[in-house]
Amino acid sequence: MPFRWDLVTPDQLGTLLAGAAPPDLWFLDDLVTCSGKVLARSGNGDLYFVGRSLDSMFDLLGGVLAGPVSGQRLYRLPLSFQRPAVRSGSRRWRPRPLTRAEVTQGRRFLDAVGLTPHALARRDRPAVLVDVVHRGGTFTELFTLLRDWIDADREPWPVIRRKLRFVGVTSRTSTSPKTYRWQQHADWPRTLPAAAVTNVSLDPRVWSHFGDHQVKLTRSLYPDRWLAEDTGPGRDERTRQALAEAAALVAYGRSRAGRHAVARAVGRDHALAQPWLRTLVTNLTRS
Repeated sequence: MPFRWDLVTPDQLGTLLAGAAPPDLWFLDDLVTCSGKVLARSGNGDLYFVGRSLDSMFDLLGGVLAGPVSGQRLYRLPLSFQRPAVRSGSRRWRPRPLTRAEVTQGRRFLDAVGLTPHALARRDRPAVLVDVVHRGGTFTELFTLLRDWIDADREPWPVIRRKLRFVGVTSRTSTSPKTYRWQQHADWPRTLPAAAVTNVSLDPRVWSHFGDHQVKLTRSLYPDRWLAEDTGPGRDERTRQALAEAAALVAYGRSRAGRHAVARAVGRDHALAQPWLRTLVTNLTRS
């Protein structure tokens, strides 16, 4: 996995943030609201943030859930599946198939965060994959990588299907019967329980910032780079400023104000009827 600083226990930062300008967290209110909804719809599962787009949510919730507040754990799975397209059929273009070496390496990445077929079949709580979603291509590729591995290892799919959840963070649009919903255009969501695939909307400007414009702390990890050595973190001024922003989000999440703000966001969701979620809100409010 590409190196990324541990910002919940940031002993390794040293003087990296010395002299950095205070970050402008202009998106904080929208991020808090969206993060609360993701927590509420996680089914008390461990959260796996796919790609890099939601690194800010990972940082915020890393602070919020630090300590004895919750048993949920957070993981980064910074995989991208973006790769050149090849012609498939007479007029259709599809991403080129993953090579055998890339499939093997992709499984190693999943193994590094405990998402092997063997581990999934024996989990006590769900594994919840979270990512920004436009057409659902990354989730489709990730599900296929997992499903093929499960079949190859002959682990029990009827058991594992109850341990997997997908939460897509979508760009907010007006709702109507004609609104595009990515999960209705893919076959694999129908192989999971009805509540296992859900969406949370985010302000379009914030969604675009996280997905397209925000400076990240790690390089993009698309298949052509899966087998390359990690070059380590950047040390330029833009990276230092991004690091300051990430550290500020963790600090806000650990603060009383941050935890109470996320608790309020969770409390506004219809899922609050679940006992585990009421306990989480109580713990956040008292911390």
